[in-house]
Amino acid sequence: MGVVIVVIVLLVIAAIAAVSRSIKVVQQYEKGVLYRFGRVQPQVVEPGLTFIRPVGDRLQKVNMQIIAMTVPAQDGITRDNVSVRVDAVVYFRVVEPIKATVNVQNYMSAISQQAQTSLRSIIGQSEMDQLLAERETVNRELRRIIDEPTEEPWGVRVERVEIKDVSLPEGMKRSMSRQAEAERERRARIITADGEYQASKRLAAAAAVMAKDPAALQLRLLQTVVEVAGEKNSTLVMPVPVELLRFFEKMAPGQPAPTGSTALADAEAQDLGDAEVAAAEAAIANIGAPALGETAVPPAPDVPGIAAGGQRATGPGNGSGTEAGTVGAELPVTDH
Repeated sequence: MGVVIVVIVLLVIAAIAAVSRSIKVVQQYEKGVLYRFGRVQPQVVEPGLTFIRPVGDRLQKVNMQIIAMTVPAQDGITRDNVSVRVDAVVYFRVVEPIKATVNVQNYMSAISQQAQTSLRSIIGQSEMDQLLAERETVNRELRRIIDEPTEEPWGVRVERVEIKDVSLPEGMKRSMSRQAEAERERRARIITADGEYQASKRLAAAAAVMAKDPAALQLRLLQTVVEVAGEKNSTLVMPVPVELLRFFEKMAPGQPAPTGSTALADAEAQDLGDAEVAAAEAAIANIGAPALGETAVPPAPDVPGIAAGGQRATGPGNGSGTEAGTVGAELPVTDH
């Protein structure tokens, strides 16, 4: 009787062990690959509660989540001969569980090695400026290089690749800093020159407007004085121009409006006496002229062969004697 009880107990324990071995639970983020006597079954076990044979069946679960793997930093020389150190992150997931478990021994290690090799290759194919400024293009190319030999044969799809950091030598960093500083200085000078050019255009236009009315220049001067005086931290010495005094004199209240006589007086004030000087010089040049009312005797021509009894008469003139030759001829005398 005791032997029967022992056998029953052993059978119950074996049944419990067989049931526990037959019942499997596959999580939502997993899929199962079933091996029956060493041969993989074409059907993939879906998530949930599943039963397998207690003898001859083995269930291997494969994680279908996206895995983020850090690629160790790789040293390399770019196409333009610059030594850099680049590290990256690879995001991948299993899309075909049977291939991932059958075709490759350890797909995690395989993806890591493939990513390191591809990263070193992309460093040699790119220039330094591309690694620094064109990250998106480099990431896409690196993803294509890693994904090409892994998705079809291994059933692992690379979703995304991101370059984390690009380490440059200290000398190259200093050179790039100087280059950036020079570029910013160039842009600052261009902006300053452009501003000065525009300001000069505005000033020239303002000067042309103020040149039409001298009062505008004086008002601008007074406005500048007010602006400077508002600072209260400087002493302003400003000479008063004569034009300003004339402006206030003309615009003072109570002054009569300019008339024709005032204009004539201003014209006389501006006369420098040139006409009087010219008249005086003409008077000095005509000292020997005859008085008014006198008739000047025209000079007589010299007659050759005139007797020596001629009488010379000198009349007033410009200091030179005018000869009026009067000849006395012997005439016969008759008695009447």
